[in-house]
Order: sequence, then C-alpha cells, then structure tokens
Amino acid sequence: MKVIIVEDEIATSENLIFLLKSIDSNIEILKVLDSVKSVVKYFSSPNEAELIFIDIHLGDGISFEIFEKVNIFIPLIFTTAYDQYAIKAFKLNSIDYLLKPVNEEELSEAIEKYKSRLAPIKPINDQMQGLLKFFHAKNKVFKKTYLIQIRDELIPVKTENLAYFFIETGIVKGITFDNQLFIIDKKIEDIEGEIDPSIFYRVNRQIVLNRNAIVNIKYYFNGKLVVNTNPKFTERIVVSKAKATHFKNWINA
Repeated sequence: MKVIIVEDEIATSENLIFLLKSIDSNIEILKVLDSVKSVVKYFSSPNEAELIFIDIHLGDGISFEIFEKVNIFIPLIFTTAYDQYAIKAFKLNSIDYLLKPVNEEELSEAIEKYKSRLAPIKPINDQMQGLLKFFHAKNKVFKKTYLIQIRDELIPVKTENLAYFFIETGIVKGITFDNQLFIIDKKIEDIEGEIDPSIFYRVNRQIVLNRNAIVNIKYYFNGKLVVNTNPKFTERIVVSKAKATHFKNWINA
C-alpha cells in the first residue's frame, strides 16, 4: 500500500509513520506534504498514491480547499484534533476520519476498512464542498432576528423561534413555533444563506425547516421522504430521493 501523509507538524507525521509501519511493514510512505500548495502540485502530476492521511488545518489554509483545485480519485482519511463541529461535518458528508492523537487500534481499523473497499473511488469534490460550507459556517455570524413590519409597527422575531420559512404565491412567509404567521420581505435563497445550516435545512424549493419543528419522517414512494412538523404545514412536505440521504444525515448529526 502506497501512502501520502499531509501534515504540517513533524512530530505528528513521524508518529503516524511509526504506527503505520507497526501495523503493516509493507506500507510505503511515498511523501509527507505539509501545505495545500504542495498537495495540489503533487496531485497535478501522475503518481502512485493509493491512500491519503490528511490533516484539516495546514499552514497555508484548510485542506478541503485542495479539492477546489485538483481532482483526487483515491481514498482519504482525515486526521483532526477533537472538534464536535468537525465531527458533525464528517458524519454528514460520510468521510472517514481519525481523532488526534491517532492511536494504533483506530488506525488499524481504518486501514482494514480501506483494504475491504470494493467500489471504485469517485472524485470527492462535491463532498469537500459540503465540508467547506460547514467549516466556513463555523466562523460565520448568523442572523439572530428578523424585524417584521406589520402596518406601522416593527416586531423583532428571533430566528430560533421560527419553525419554518416557506413560499406561498411568490411571497416568503415564516411560521413561529406558537403558530404566528409573518411575511418576510426577502427571497428564500437570501434567507437560506444567512441562517445557521446546522439548525435550518431547505428540504425543497418551497420550504426551509427548523430541525426542532420536525415531528417525524416517513418513507414515501420512489425513495422520497415526507416530513411532518409542528406546527403542521398546510401541504405535504416532500424530500426528493436525491436529497433524502443527505437530509437524514443532517437530522442524525
């Protein structure tokens, strides 16, 4: 097995090499890379790498940015210091990861999982986009209040109190958990971009749900899902087959 290690801390990379050799003496370390730039350069040319161990935070950026610049077709195992936010992102995007400091037992399990893979590897750029979105969101300040105008009065409504946003006859509206209806003078796409994606999810073109409004999820035909909420929405809330797995992962994160 030919391995690339992407790590900017020498002690950490040396420890990982030691553990890998302890687990399987046939593992060959092709290269230790320490930056986004060096990884992009390496994978821009033909190489023999079969597996990558890669840290998240490198000296010149977040490693997810690599996949905006080059396609990589081999498995990745991320290494990261414990960060609940990071773990949620990995689980949501179905990415393998190891917590630092890496221990031999977990590393051995990861190697065995890699060896047991039968399906061909596809480029994971789409998954990396999801991870980038999560990590950028970590540092983003989300909208906490919507100031709603009703006649000559302005009413502050806390974002966390909104059960869902939806479009009705071209108008965006919000329903609070105590079932108050407000008209929001914004496009739903703009709202989606300014609210916390760990709390709100756009299940389809019509509606953005607060996870706390979800009562249950039922299987529908052709791999679709139906979501029931409280307060109850006036129409059936359907999640497409294409979004179903991602939506379930989001709920389960």
